[in-house]
Amino acid sequence: MVPSTGTPEGPGRMADMGKKKPPPPLPAPLPGLVDAHTHLDGCRATTPEAVRELVDRAASVGVQRVVTVACDLDQARYVVEASRWDDRVFAAVALHPTDAHQLEVDGAREELERLASDPRCVAIGETGLDWYWLGKRDGVATPEQQHASFGWHIDLAKRLGKPLMIHNREADADIIADLDRFGAPETVIFHCFSGDAAMARECVDRGYVLSFSGTVTFSNAVQLQEAARLVPDDQLLVETDAPYLTPHPHRGAPNESYCVPYTANYLADLRGIAPERLAEMTTATADRVFGEAFAKS
Repeated sequence: MVPSTGTPEGPGRMADMGKKKPPPPLPAPLPGLVDAHTHLDGCRATTPEAVRELVDRAASVGVQRVVTVACDLDQARYVVEASRWDDRVFAAVALHPTDAHQLEVDGAREELERLASDPRCVAIGETGLDWYWLGKRDGVATPEQQHASFGWHIDLAKRLGKPLMIHNREADADIIADLDRFGAPETVIFHCFSGDAAMARECVDRGYVLSFSGTVTFSNAVQLQEAARLVPDDQLLVETDAPYLTPHPHRGAPNESYCVPYTANYLADLRGIAPERLAEMTTATADRVFGEAFAKS
């Protein structure tokens, strides 16, 4: 998910990200981190060698594991394949809400379920609702298609016993209503959380996990920073959503999993704790929500 303060996200647009600025320098290592949501193909890591190089770079600054996430059918195939190229890579499979109409393609549901059932797939995501792009871009799934796809993915998460990874853009009330209407699975992750403190409290009270990306470091993200302060230790994750949303002071440069320490350090300072503690608690949350195979890796 990319909130309105960030760069537009969507399948087919990843390769054009971050061409104008050089990549950020490697941050100081902060051992024990997890990138809970990234797009390796968007970072041009589309071969086993490129994936290995990317995760080696992340490991050099303490990012031990990454979850690479699908937005469409092609990416769903890719993320599962990429997760087999390196033991530090895991997959999440779903249709992005703007591509929810792909669920109507013959055989799509069966293929998505097969891919999501793979032991290297640790979440059903990213799915949800995106009202931002309605009327702004051609080919965006209608609200009806998005609601139907979200409901199907919710059911899939429950049937497979895997966490649901949510993309929510300008759809707070409708996301909550659909989770109530369809019945939320045991574990719900709001990836790249972009809400205010009131939305954060609503999610926390329901037991949902909130994952924060580089947007929390932006100077105009005051409400998001208020939200990040109130999330309990065991309901917090950190992510890049790379190649998008590179943390301050490198906003606009290409993002990658090695940039997680920038956001983790910012969150630690925001919450008044040591960065090492932030790494420990977010990784403990990742181990719990993504399951035994992830935790043992």
